[in-house]
Amino acid sequence: MDYELTQHARDALEKREIDVVWMERTVARPEWTESDPVDSDLEHRLAAIPEFGDRVLRVIVNRKASPLRVVTAYFDRRRNKP
Repeated sequence: MDYELTQHARDALEKREIDVVWMERTVARPEWTESDPVDSDLEHRLAAIPEFGDRVLRVIVNRKASPLRVVTAYFDRRRNKP
């Protein structure tokens, strides 16, 4: 999969101890997506991570960038597996 990480995304993955494999899996095969309420260029891709207690990982990408640009990633405490 062709993508680039913003510096913020790199920092977020490290600080939040999010495995790059989980982020890549969520970007490539999200269980569901949501439009960003503010920026139409952004898309939220979400997936439960079995290796992390089925917590939902939210990865925000700029889908209009080429290659796809990962803006940030975090475990969303407000979301449960669909």
